[in-house]
Amino acid sequence: MAQQREVSAWRPPVPGVVEVFHAHFTAYAYPMHVHEAWTLLIVDDGAVRYDLDRHEHGTPHDTVTLLPPHVPHNGSAATPHGFRKRVLYLDGSLLTDDLIGPAVDAPDLRDPVLRRRVGQLHGALAAPGDELEAESRLTLVGDRLRAHLRPRLATTGPRTDPALARRLRELLDERVVHGLSLEEAGSLLQAHPAHLVRAFSGAYGIAPHQYLNSRRVERARRLLLAGVRPAEAAAATGFYDQAHLTRHFRRLVGVTPGRYRDGAPPSGSSR
Repeated sequence: MAQQREVSAWRPPVPGVVEVFHAHFTAYAYPMHVHEAWTLLIVDDGAVRYDLDRHEHGTPHDTVTLLPPHVPHNGSAATPHGFRKRVLYLDGSLLTDDLIGPAVDAPDLRDPVLRRRVGQLHGALAAPGDELEAESRLTLVGDRLRAHLRPRLATTGPRTDPALARRLRELLDERVVHGLSLEEAGSLLQAHPAHLVRAFSGAYGIAPHQYLNSRRVERARRLLLAGVRPAEAAAATGFYDQAHLTRHFRRLVGVTPGRYRDGAPPSGSSR
């Protein structure tokens, strides 16, 4: 079989994420090496075998693998057709050095909820304009990882803080168009970003990024019904571009902005 290497890599504007790396390898094998960052790995096709701290491990597609910084490891395909993987390299702001030991002991985590959340995080990181969603999803992933590495400190559910949730909602209402990051919100409200996500989701049953996108779509609907073109509506409501608006509009309304606008009756007619 001819060796295939397909890779894409980028650094998103999301605090805590050093690099996003997607790859499809067939015959390639990584030699022993180390990273300065935490390596969070999911395999979408095939499987990877690797050695960490002189112990052999594997990554079937239902597993999330967390490799700690500064610990040597290698990697190679465990199936004849190779593997397709998605990797996040995370700095120490999400996972601290005291978790390196537990990660060495148990790097492969069989957790369907965590696997799904990591996949959703990759989707948000690949979509320009969805940085708040990516920050929120990264916070939830960090909570889940720490719960695995520090099981005695795992929480049983979201911490309720209705006053903080209300203040964040008011801040989001003020910033519908301009938006804000969780880091900025945490500074303004003097709360940790992770606590903001938990408090807001616990109070309203919706994540901060979902709330903000729904408010933006609501404004876009009014503009579209007034005859504004989708590209102009996207710019006026805080979306990155028309494609960004279309993605969230279709998710919430069921049709594209263009079809929604074209379905409005002519001016002066009755419904």
